[in-house]
Amino acid sequence: MPAIRHPFLDDDGAPVTIRHPSLPTPLAAWLDPDRSATVVPGGKMPSMLNGIAVAPSAFVVPEAAPVVEEPAFTLPPGFRAAAGTVIVENDGRIWLVAPTNGFGGYRATFPKGRVDAGGTLQHTALREAFEESGLVVRLKAFLLDIRRTQTYTRYYIARRLAGNPARMGWETQAVHLVPSSDLDKVAVHPNDAEVIRAARAWIDSFA
Repeated sequence: MPAIRHPFLDDDGAPVTIRHPSLPTPLAAWLDPDRSATVVPGGKMPSMLNGIAVAPSAFVVPEAAPVVEEPAFTLPPGFRAAAGTVIVENDGRIWLVAPTNGFGGYRATFPKGRVDAGGTLQHTALREAFEESGLVVRLKAFLLDIRRTQTYTRYYIARRLAGNPARMGWETQAVHLVPSSDLDKVAVHPNDAEVIRAARAWIDSFA
């Protein structure tokens, strides 16, 4: 498949070329909780998914969003703070993002990013979910802290409230919705193995 331009410019206002574009799935895959589904930038989505509208949205912190109870966050020396989300869809599937051109060696992963100066972990998790997946989410629970090469990342469980994954930001070339049982077949980077185990344990605790 030939390279294409991402519909959104990067943070410096420059165009972004997707060298090896991802392939979207048929719309029917979005409506089957046992199938993985994929959308590419500007792609087609069903108008509703699990009773929630799929439509472009501005980034907002949900009103009356509960402050998630969480343990103290102790940043190891020499590391940057980061935060991410495991977004659990109402049908039990999990949202993943495909970093543009496999950035960082990730074919697919969970939305995450570094905390800006003066920012908070929870706001960062919400912002990164929106920027990378196009989804407005609400945090539901603390999941785990995990050490990366340069960052110490706190993950939260989240639920989708609004947004359209086809409006993913330039850092993402596809958004996936994946059954929990298939997570380790799609998010194959070793860094995500512990997050997947924790997410499955959280989901199973409510089964």
